[in-house]
Amino acid sequence: MFAAVVPPAEVIEDLDAFLEVRREAGPFRWTQADQLHLTLAFMADVADHKLDGLVDRLERAAQKRRPTTATITGGGAFPNVARAKVLWAGVDVDDPAELDRLASGARTAASTSGIEVDGRRFRRHVTVARMGRPVETTPWVRLLDAYRGPSWALDEVALVASHLGEGPRRRPRYETVATFPLGRGAT
Repeated sequence: MFAAVVPPAEVIEDLDAFLEVRREAGPFRWTQADQLHLTLAFMADVADHKLDGLVDRLERAAQKRRPTTATITGGGAFPNVARAKVLWAGVDVDDPAELDRLASGARTAASTSGIEVDGRRFRRHVTVARMGRPVETTPWVRLLDAYRGPSWALDEVALVASHLGEGPRRRPRYETVATFPLGRGAT
């Protein structure tokens, strides 16, 4: 499972259209449009008996945060452009500290629910492609640096279950389990 920000359809469609005409030139495993998201907290294994506590804590964490405006723009590669295994698009927000606190709150919600959270540092990005082996990606990062999508109100968090191997071409199938609006008084 993972807690994530899922951009609205028009934002995904814009990024997907930008990438679509370029995908044939890159022999990567491109992320399908319906799987594009900004991960806040990744939880490799969530036991059924811990799910209710996680949902309650994520809801409270979301209520403590304010909505902000976000834009998918720019790009990069992990671990670096010279030996990339992941190609990503960046996420720019009006209030980066608020988004960092949202990610921290999602991670805390999971860990206080007794769920192990992937220990990697939070980086604002949307994975657009993966590579089976390290690849030089400087031209791809430059291409993504030229991209700026439409802005949107980042105003909710989703808890998503990933069903490995159940999607097209044995990719994961994602299922949104719950969504949590941001802000005090949100229900």
